[in-house]
Amino acid sequence: MSSESTIVVNDIHSQLNNTRVAEIVKVESAEDIHATILKATQQDQSISIAGGRHAMGGQQFGTDTVLIDTTNLNRVLTFDRKTGLIEVEAGIQWPKLIDYLIETQKEAPWSQQWSIAQKQTGADRLSIGGSLSCNAHGRGLKMRPMISDVESFTLVDAAGKFLQCSRKENHELFGLVGGGYGLFGVIYSVTLRLLPRQKVERVVELITIDKLQVGFEQRIQDGFIYGDFQFSTDEKSDDFLYRGVFSCYRPVDLDTALPAAQKELSENNWNELFYLAHADKAETFRQYTSYYLSTSGQIYASDIHQMSVYMDDYHHELDHRLDGKEQATEIITEIYVPRPALPDFLAEAREYFRANKVNMVYGT
Repeated sequence: MSSESTIVVNDIHSQLNNTRVAEIVKVESAEDIHATILKATQQDQSISIAGGRHAMGGQQFGTDTVLIDTTNLNRVLTFDRKTGLIEVEAGIQWPKLIDYLIETQKEAPWSQQWSIAQKQTGADRLSIGGSLSCNAHGRGLKMRPMISDVESFTLVDAAGKFLQCSRKENHELFGLVGGGYGLFGVIYSVTLRLLPRQKVERVVELITIDKLQVGFEQRIQDGFIYGDFQFSTDEKSDDFLYRGVFSCYRPVDLDTALPAAQKELSENNWNELFYLAHADKAETFRQYTSYYLSTSGQIYASDIHQMSVYMDDYHHELDHRLDGKEQATEIITEIYVPRPALPDFLAEAREYFRANKVNMVYGT
């Protein structure tokens, strides 16, 4: 059956992972997962697991596998408003979880509301199970990756056995599954540790890379809890991989009003920035910095400010505008560098990229 399958899947962003699978099973319960694993075992088939399908390395697919699709596994199971623990099925995606928390607590004062500590940046429609499987991180200045926000999870192993995993129970599996990309079983549910919901002020300035480490240290000392830095990608400019937008967020009094309307980039704005990032990088940086500087001082909820605009298949329109002869894509590379070495690393990268005509469209 599998060798004749015509079912082909791909990831949403890079779209470089066309993979033929034997079948797709849309599970809706723990029992569905159990039954699917047992059936695959009986038929000597391997299993792959996908949620939001954003992983660009193809980790969620396998040729001729039974693909477990978790998108319908999206319920909130329990929410303890005293302890801030919430158990959700692994297929629930971040927007639905955040919407649930906001709606459920809308009558409660801010001082009694809970919300997520962090989520991955750049895209929202990732499953909680997927974020745990890659041990995603957000922009928390003192936060560790996502596993630090996980109290426990329920794993279904290759034998169909349900295992409760935490720092005290099956602790070795607990450490392996966070960042294990589905190798150790199917995550059925995740219990997250929430944090008190806050209001935060965005503070923005333009700085250079040699000031960044001290800048972050000062922001942390001053009580800021989130932050990031996006640098120029214009290889013709002295700002290239050197000067950028330094945005950080500090808590403000919970009585501070959240304005009904604030400056934000629309989908059309983002589409134009995507285009300019390829066609006119100097103008991209000008528009991007102008917008962010104009939003300094705006107030956000600590969860909502982490949400992003992401357009599926945005590259089709981009290819058309750029008169591309073939379908193109962007690849994200994440490199870990000791903080003191970052200026020297980027100086070397600057020379290498220019010499080898690397087309860099975004950097953070």
